[in-house]
Parts: sequence; structure tokens; C-alpha cells
Amino acid sequence: MGRWATRTTALAISMVSAVAAIGASSPPASATTPPDDSSGIVATADATAEGCDPIDPRLCYLPFPSNHYTADDPASATGRRVAFPSEGAPVNAAGVQIDVTEWNRNDGFSPNSTLLTHVPGLDAEASALPSWTDLGGSLDADAPVVIIDVDSGERVPLWAELDTRGDGLPDDQLLVIHPAVVLTEGHTYAVALRDLVATDGSPIAAGEAFSAILDGTADGSLADRAAELAPALDALEAAGVARESLVLAWDFTVASTTNTTGRMVHIRDATLAELGDAAPEFTVSEVIDDPTHDDGTPREGLARTVIGTYNVTNWLTGDGAPGERFHYDADTAAEPDALPAANGTLTATFQCNIPEGAMTGADPAHLVQYGHGLLGTEGEINAGNQIRLANAGNSVICATRWAGMSTDDIGNAIETLGDFSNFPSMADRLQQGVLNQLVLTRLLLADDGLTADPSFQRADGTPIADASVVAYNGNSQGAIMGLMLAGVSTDIDRFVVGVAGMNYGLLLPRSVDFHDYEAIFVPAYPNVADRALILAMVQMLWDRGEGAGYVSHVTADPLPGTPAKDVLMHVAFGDWQVSELTAFIAARAMAMPVHRPVTEPGRSGEVEPGWGLETLEYPSNGSGLVVWDSGSDPIPLADVAPSTTRDPHEDPRADPDAQLQINTFLFDGELIDVCAAAPCLADPTD
Repeated sequence: MGRWATRTTALAISMVSAVAAIGASSPPASATTPPDDSSGIVATADATAEGCDPIDPRLCYLPFPSNHYTADDPASATGRRVAFPSEGAPVNAAGVQIDVTEWNRNDGFSPNSTLLTHVPGLDAEASALPSWTDLGGSLDADAPVVIIDVDSGERVPLWAELDTRGDGLPDDQLLVIHPAVVLTEGHTYAVALRDLVATDGSPIAAGEAFSAILDGTADGSLADRAAELAPALDALEAAGVARESLVLAWDFTVASTTNTTGRMVHIRDATLAELGDAAPEFTVSEVIDDPTHDDGTPREGLARTVIGTYNVTNWLTGDGAPGERFHYDADTAAEPDALPAANGTLTATFQCNIPEGAMTGADPAHLVQYGHGLLGTEGEINAGNQIRLANAGNSVICATRWAGMSTDDIGNAIETLGDFSNFPSMADRLQQGVLNQLVLTRLLLADDGLTADPSFQRADGTPIADASVVAYNGNSQGAIMGLMLAGVSTDIDRFVVGVAGMNYGLLLPRSVDFHDYEAIFVPAYPNVADRALILAMVQMLWDRGEGAGYVSHVTADPLPGTPAKDVLMHVAFGDWQVSELTAFIAARAMAMPVHRPVTEPGRSGEVEPGWGLETLEYPSNGSGLVVWDSGSDPIPLADVAPSTTRDPHEDPRADPDAQLQINTFLFDGELIDVCAAAPCLADPTD
């Protein structure tokens, strides 16, 4: 997630101020969640309140996700609508309950769902929970955790673990289940836990409510719950999961493609149709020849920087600033499937860097659109590795900010960490940010666009860049968001996503960058079970505005009006910031082959490195995943960030062989083997 290039002073000051504000606010009597302790089961909301599920009484909304928290809706694509009871939502330390209105617009749950439940006394080791190191083993006939696609009958590969942030807190430590693939949109899944073992070595029995459902003694409202669960229990039994072995079971339905992507596709289509072949209105505000560093020394290899602004249709309220949400027509705003309405225009910034080779060469240079890292800016293209890449590939690099997760959005991110009712503003602005990227592409391609400006001409009047094709290269957050851009772009065919991943609900607990976020998140939501639930919940909305919600439609099954793409994914072995586990899930969703050998023998903890992926055959004109190993320790087995040796996050983008592979893929349309049929080794950058 791009090592905050920029772990800026402003960010640190903002976090300190936010923590101080939270600490100064005493929870009112109605806020019942204590700081993490093991004194007993205390929830932020009454888990026995109307609408909560009796089969997991630890927290309302558990087990998560579950069709118990949906209602029938014939108007939706899935026939369901999420219906979280508002009184069951988590409450922060100031007594503010999360407003779940936006969640309840979904017609199902995330295809990237993290599954949660509380199993009192569970011994993970004795229960032989499946590990990410042996995903094939999770499909064994006797696996203790099972997910079945009810629609197809297929088993889902997965891994399961106890939330390590709950170590020593048995009443708050949740079982966390991660599907190792992106689930199929619109399908229903049944989940089963069976033959689990307690810390005292005894078999874990089903809870009181679930036992009554299994033995047919449920009555009253519990009988209704039994009727809800009957199809899931039948599907599990048909798949060989015996009822008598069950500790718990439930089902959930994944949101439809339209529900997740429809807003983004709508604002894209309307905006680009209005533009047609013309460039958006733009201004070049600054042309800097022979740019320098802040200390006055030359930026080696860089001839010119062009800075300016361009106009984009605004689909947010107000002026589209951080914290604004989608703008809707008043007469449709309350409808669950309402689409945003245009609200004037906003101004986005851009920066283009022209390397020396492009300025002095005889042929027009390639155009590359770049995606920056976590909470950064378009100025990331000033990095030496990007200037070297541009010179090596004879390319001009242009970038804008990822509205929603740029430097401008730090304050709104901090506000959200203290009150997740604000999270929809992040999801909405991220979609506007992708639209800004789409319009930047049009600015680069249009005959009357940026490349026609005098700043893009050589001294002899010849054009610096070829405006017929734009390629994409993004790193870290720029790769996560780049997968979303790939899913909706109508103008870019080839994408390189460096140190890529997706699914923030899975990614954040395994990222060293999340430590900074937790400085606010933990005091705002002091109970560890609440925090695990919140991270799982927000993915339902984050899917709308990050790669995870679009990755199934990148290389195949494209969204309406969208061509399929070719994608080169680079992964840093042992990455501290973007877990390689999330990159492999993305690769499986795109049926992307992997370079083998994935690593040197013994380096990977996996029984089968690159499980579920075909082997990349060179040369290729399609997609592929390459793992770059620069010597860092492997990632931990548990759900924590790596912290030993050094962070290899920056290494692949700077390695000469990796850069050769990137440029050849983007500009020649060929994926070549630069590792001589051996594991790919990158030079450490420090």
C-alpha cells in the first residue's frame, strides 16, 4: 500500500489529535463495550435484541455474513436485500452506533467476505484448522471447516484461523474464515464447522440454539430460524457433511454484479458519453524544464514536468471534496438501487514527467498512466525508479490523485476510523476517483488533449508522445485500485500492477501500515470482536471502490461495454504492506498463470506454491503473475504483519529485469521470461 512516501508529518499530527480527542471523550452509560479484557462477554449492542441470530449469541450480526440478516426482495437481482437490524450495529467509545443504511442497500454480501463466528473454547491446532499453506487440504473430505456453493455443489478452498488480536481474550476471540477464491456473484453458500476440539481436549458441542435446530426441538422464533437453515443443512448433507458432526452451520448470498459495480459503470458511461471524442477542459499551469529535487540537485534522467488541472463530471454532493457522498435525485434517493446523479463538475490535478530520452529521441514516446501508493499524490512519479523505467521504455508518465485514498483524504480516513458510519463517503469518493482516472485517459488520447499542447512538443515542433495508446502501471495502492480501473476502463488494454493485492478487509490486519490506523481504531472501538466484525462489514461497501469488487471481470466476463484486459502482476515475496495472499486470490479470480518456480526450494511455506494457478508459458501475449524474491523473510503464518529482516515492498519496481519485463509487456504486447526459467530474484533497494 505504498509505504506512505510520505508517512507525512501532517498524517502523524492528525492521528495524534484524533487519538487525543477520542481519549478526552468519556463513553456515556449506554456505551457498554470495555477495553479489551477477559472479564466476560460484553457487546456493543444487545446480541439478543430483535433480529439478532440466536445460533451465535456473542455479537449481533454473527455469524457473519448470514442470510439471517437479509429480507426477501423480488425487485433485487438476488431476490434478497441485506437487513441488518440497526440496534445490533457496533457502537464506538462515544456511544455512536454505526448507521447501516448504506449496507442495507446491498442485495447480498461481499464476494470477498471474511467469515466470522465465535466458538467458545476452540483450540485451533487440535481442531486442525486448514491453513493458507495447504489450500488443497481444505478440500479434504474430513476438513473441519467447509464452504459449499449451494448453486453448483462445489467446495470452496479456504483457510481458517483465530484472530490473533484476541489472544488471551477467549470471550472475544473470533474464528476467522477466508475463502481462497473470489466467490461467485449472486450465488448462495453454506458454511459448516464440524468435529472441533476445545482447549481441554474435549469435543466441542453445538450451542443450545443450534442443537435445538439439529434435533428438531426448536420452537417459536427458533423454529423460524430452523426453517431458514433447512436448505443449507440439506446442501451440506448432500455434500457429505453429516448433521451429527456439526458444531454450527449457516448460509449467505453474495451480492449481484450489478449491485456492486452498477454505480461505477453508470457514472463512467454517462461521463464518457458526454465527452465523446473530445478532451475534457484542461489547463497546463506549470511547465518545468530540467526539474530538480527540493535541495536543488537535478532529477537525473528527467527533462520536463508538466503540471495542470482538468474538469471531471462531479457525481458527489457539494464540490466532491473528501467526506462527500454520492449525489442522488431527491425522488429516487431512498430507493436501494438508485443510481447517482451528476452534480456539476470538479477539478482534478495531473502531473506528467517527460524523461530525457523522450525529449531528445526521434520517435514519439509511449504514454503511461501511473497509479500512486497509499494516501499519496501524483508526485510519486518523481521517484527515481519511475524515471529510470520511463527512460528505459521511452515513455511519458502521467498521473492524477486517487480521490478517496490520496493525501487529500487523510482527514476523512481518520474520521472514519472513529465512526464507521462515515465509511460510505470513502467508498463513494473512491468511485469518483476511478472516474477521474478514466477522464485522464481521455485527456491523453484525445486529438485536442494534452499531447497537442505545446508542452508536449520537442524544440523542432514534433510530438513528444504517441497519443494513440495509453498503458497503465501502478504500484501498491495504485495496483489495488489499478485492478478496479482495469475492470472498468474502455480505453486501456494493458495493465501492470506492482506489489498488487486486494480486499482491504483481509489485507489490513496483515499490513504493517495498519499499525498507524489502529492508533485511532482501537480506542474508538475498544473491543477486539467488534473491530473484526467492522473490518468484515466494510468490505461490503469497499467492493464498490477497490479492485476486489471488479477482479472477476478483468481478463474474462467483462462488465457491459468494457473490453477484457491483459494484466501483469508483480508480487514482492515477504511483502510487509500488501500481503501476497491477497495477490494470489486476485490471480485465481483472473485465471492468471504464475511464473514457476515461484520461489527457491524451501522459501515458500506453501505445500504447493501458487496453488490453483496454471504455469506461465513463455513467451506469452496474455496475463501472468511473477513473484520477485529479494531475500526477505517469508510472511508469518498468523494474521499479523511481517516484521523481521526488511520490507521488500519497493524492490520489484526498481529491479532492472522486472523493469524490462514491464516495458516489454506494456509496449510490445509480450510477456517474456527475464529469470531464465529460475525463480525471479530482485535486488534489494536498500
